Amino acid sequence: MNIQIYVTKGNPDVLKAERFFKERKIPVQRIDIKKHKPGRRELELFARAAGSARALVDRQGMKALERPVAHMTDDNLILSELQNDPMALLSPIVRNGQKITVGVDEQAWLQWIKENS
Repeated sequence: MNIQIYVTKGNPDVLKAERFFKERKIPVQRIDIKKHKPGRRELELFARAAGSARALVDRQGMKALERPVAHMTDDNLILSELQNDPMALLSPIVRNGQKITVGVDEQAWLQWIKENS
């Protein structure tokens, strides 16, 4: 398993994801999306996994709602905006090769572990 967790600082869901894998002694690669912005293809992959680009946008709290992307509906515009402002991404985004989850999804992660055993 090659687990990558795309993170933003101060997010309790990121801590849940990291703890989940740590408890199972599965190494993870932490990717700070502020320092290492996802590219367009990567964002498109995330959007397919989430069902749409709209599902990638953090809309929790006043700070998130101040971002223009929180009010967009067109997937192409959202992906372009997320390239410029990756801090608007919902996190954690957890990637295991081509398999991706957006947010905390312990059932999917357990399935990954089962498939890897």
